[in-house]
Amino acid sequence: MTATLILPPILDIQAAESLRLQLLAVRGQEVVLDASNVERLGALCLQVLVSAQQSWAREGLTVAIDQASESFANQWNMFGASPTASSPGEIA
Repeated sequence: MTATLILPPILDIQAAESLRLQLLAVRGQEVVLDASNVERLGALCLQVLVSAQQSWAREGLTVAIDQASESFANQWNMFGASPTASSPGEIA
């Protein structure tokens, strides 16, 4: 089963704990994160997302970021995160 989570427009320090809890609630499942509405990506939320991708990968699962907004993709890249882009707008 695949869980889909819609990311909020602002992923700052105040959103980090909520994001972490949402991800933990779907642990053990493939996850697709809809990043189409994200306007701002902060460092702490980036760490939560990268950590989730690594944790899921150790379990043979994926956390895919789908429909990344231009802002999300630009900020992700500015932090130097190196996702595997499977297609435009997707960060796996």
